[in-house]
Amino acid sequence: MKIRKATYEDIPRILHIFAEARTTMRESGNLHQWPDTYPSEEIVRKDISNGHCMVCCDEEGKIQGTFVCIPGPDPTYAKIYEGSWPDEEPYYVIHRIAASRDTGRKSSIASCCFEWTFRRTDTIRIDTHRDNVIMHHLLSKHGFHRCGVILLANGDPRDAYHKRKI
Repeated sequence: MKIRKATYEDIPRILHIFAEARTTMRESGNLHQWPDTYPSEEIVRKDISNGHCMVCCDEEGKIQGTFVCIPGPDPTYAKIYEGSWPDEEPYYVIHRIAASRDTGRKSSIASCCFEWTFRRTDTIRIDTHRDNVIMHHLLSKHGFHRCGVILLANGDPRDAYHKRKI
């Protein structure tokens, strides 16, 4: 899997993958994360213009996944409840990770995303909705540790995870 920065030409495929991710979430009982309007084209355009939106491409160059990778600090991670961060070392944050339903390799997309990010930093922080059992499983499988709860800008709680490269 090759990872590259997304371009504006990638937007239709990225939005399609997000729509597939919403379907997968609903099928797995995650009914409230990512309403039908999220992530919007406007958000994707902003992520691309900031240089933070990445795409994961297969051997043929078809986009099979996407994620946003941003150097911290992230203001929504400044306060953590029901726990604590293990350190205050510099970190990158991963947001909006999603894989195409036709890849059958969601774990592969996550693995590539985490490996790529760890080549840029020693520490990754990531959060997910409490009902996102798929992401909770992937984070645990990849050695992330739940540290507590953070609040999004709109006040919604998210389970917060942290992993430091060994």
